[in-house]
Amino acid sequence: MADPVPDAPPVDSSVVTELLPAAVLWDMDGTLVDTEPYWFRSQVALVESYGGTWTKAEGDTLIGSGLWHSSRVLQQHGVELGEDEIIDVLTTQVLEQCAEHLPWRPGAKELLSELRREGVPTALVTMSIRRMAEFMVDAIDFPAFDVIVAGDEVEHSKPHPEAYLRGAELLGVSAPDCVAIEDSVPGLASAMASGAVALGVEHAAPLADDAGYVRRTTLVGTTLADLRELHAAGRRLREQPATDS
Repeated sequence: MADPVPDAPPVDSSVVTELLPAAVLWDMDGTLVDTEPYWFRSQVALVESYGGTWTKAEGDTLIGSGLWHSSRVLQQHGVELGEDEIIDVLTTQVLEQCAEHLPWRPGAKELLSELRREGVPTALVTMSIRRMAEFMVDAIDFPAFDVIVAGDEVEHSKPHPEAYLRGAELLGVSAPDCVAIEDSVPGLASAMASGAVALGVEHAAPLADDAGYVRRTTLVGTTLADLRELHAAGRRLREQPATDS
């Protein structure tokens, strides 16, 4: 008769926590690279080429939005091009500016580098189209991302959770086991709706302190250990109502 199989030892929750987040999902514009001024400059040039005006306040309303939504807004300001044409023109103009100077956000590449050294999967989740996302990825001097989810590859733009859910799916992980890093209100809403624990890094648009995500003003000094603590705190917050009921 075979020896009985011993009971499995209890799972150490601290070890499980050390394995999380299962992946880190990154926004691009305004989070990884400071392209928002480039987008605004391109919007101004396009609207003015049709005799219209475009203000900083109007540009700020589009931060974090999908490009097709932005195109429709620009059409309402007199741009006589189709949505896809507007996206192509703006993307080309932004990439031309990036080719002259690529303004990485402080601390972003350093955190990415640590994640890669530690073997943490990463996804770039952006509402920019794929050719722009690939330009940014190719400009990083190490293999920074495992997958890309671009705005022309999803049906629903942020704040819908589709893009973040897709990023987690491509990595083979569950979105609630991930940390998402964002800089805009629509992006953070998208990340939280997917179930990810969200880190909001305030930059071009103001972020609230009590909106369900952790708010910071910079990624400088942020480490994988910080993201682990952030994810653990986020999990505890999600589990709190069930514990108190």
